[in-house]
Amino acid sequence: MPPAPILTPGELRAVEAGAAGRTPTLMELAGQAVAGAARRHATDSGAPILVAVGPGNNGGDGWVAAECLRAAFSRVLVLDMAGTSPKAVEARAAQARFVAGGGEIVREWPASLRPALVVDGLLGIGLARDVDARMAVEIERINAAHVPVLSIDIPSGLDAQTGRARGRAVHANATITFIAYKPGLLTGDGPDYCGAIECDDLGARDSVLAAAHGELLTPGDVRGWLGPRKRTAHKGNHGCLAVIGGSRGMTGAALLAARVGLVCGAGKVRVGLLSPDAPALDGAYPELMLGAVDDAMKADVIVAGPGAGQSPSAASVSMFERSVLPALLALAKPLVLDADALNALAYNDGLRDALLTRTAATILTPHPAEAARLLGVQTTQVQSDRLAAALELADRHHVHVVLKGAGSICAFPGGRWSINTTGNPGLASAGTGDVLAGMIGALLCQGLSAEHALQYAVCLHGAAADSLVAHGVGPIGLTASEVMLEARVLINAWTAAQCQG
Repeated sequence: MPPAPILTPGELRAVEAGAAGRTPTLMELAGQAVAGAARRHATDSGAPILVAVGPGNNGGDGWVAAECLRAAFSRVLVLDMAGTSPKAVEARAAQARFVAGGGEIVREWPASLRPALVVDGLLGIGLARDVDARMAVEIERINAAHVPVLSIDIPSGLDAQTGRARGRAVHANATITFIAYKPGLLTGDGPDYCGAIECDDLGARDSVLAAAHGELLTPGDVRGWLGPRKRTAHKGNHGCLAVIGGSRGMTGAALLAARVGLVCGAGKVRVGLLSPDAPALDGAYPELMLGAVDDAMKADVIVAGPGAGQSPSAASVSMFERSVLPALLALAKPLVLDADALNALAYNDGLRDALLTRTAATILTPHPAEAARLLGVQTTQVQSDRLAAALELADRHHVHVVLKGAGSICAFPGGRWSINTTGNPGLASAGTGDVLAGMIGALLCQGLSAEHALQYAVCLHGAAADSLVAHGVGPIGLTASEVMLEARVLINAWTAAQCQG
């Protein structure tokens, strides 16, 4: 089965337009699905389910759901924030049946009510501005009710394109979204507001697949990309990785990237440290070959930048920017640019020009601040629309990109993209970015394409952190070295599963 598609609001509207005239309608199907989800999520308190409806199609889904619940003998109360007749024909019909059947409608939250569940149908994916004062008050009442909340399509107040909370947003325990996932559910502020996400394509999957440029990135999608090793395999089959970086005081970053390259499957790993007092041996991993930068450049795949340093007065940094990085960009071999390699690109027109002339695979791994420097904007602008920033980086520099953060976005030349579903706040610690860069390099060494190596590594990186937290390690205090070792466990489990399958 192909990965689950993600649609932007614009792409979604086109799919909805193509489904016009279907019977039952998308709204009727959505309302029925909401009613079913509401019954699953409501507490068994005997209190009514409160369906909060707004003026748009999201509220229309709510009206259909409320009538389905009433007709199935559920106790249900509608909080009607609009106070006007719904716009959609099927919503008006559902409202009329609800009233005729004795359904109760209120215009304000009853003071003593503690519902079994709140169904949030106030605002939908069309939100394009901050919520108004009256709607913000109701959103805060929902959040303060301390009862389960099920949002329809997207939590009210959350931007479906960017994941920004527009002033106030509902904190849902669960979200049932329709037709396809939306970017705002998965990145930006979205993961903090959506709770568990269920997607119902309402029978439109074929149209969605034809329209989508984005997709969900999950372990189930990637684990088949790296096959089990033959019994006759030798280290030469799995490539030689080099990590170049590690200025004075920051050799640990380069060593972390190199170590994870080793434990995630590269056949050999060289390390070219920039520090003038660099160690000759990694005592913890003597398998690593520490040596000159020139020797490291002979590897099959190169990761450049971890710990390279930013100070323009440091001799090692000036050497990296003036000679090492230009030489690396000229090589016809896969290149992963991380950390201070990205900072050098941001401030050097010549390096960016050299990047555009490359024909071999190039992968950039910025966090939001590094992405902002590369784009010449503020970090807040990147975070305000993470998908747009990632796509612009990929298009502007003709590279593969991962914009790191909650809901890491992988973007590729040509406008395709994916959003990762793994990971947790334990990854917000020093060195985890170096570990990710080394993972990407190791997977490139093992023959994965740049697109697959990037996505596999991003997903594996987050899954390793999730596995550790599930076993009681973190998220507070989770270290990059722990993530590295857990990634080795998972990559072997994922490849072994193919043998069993």
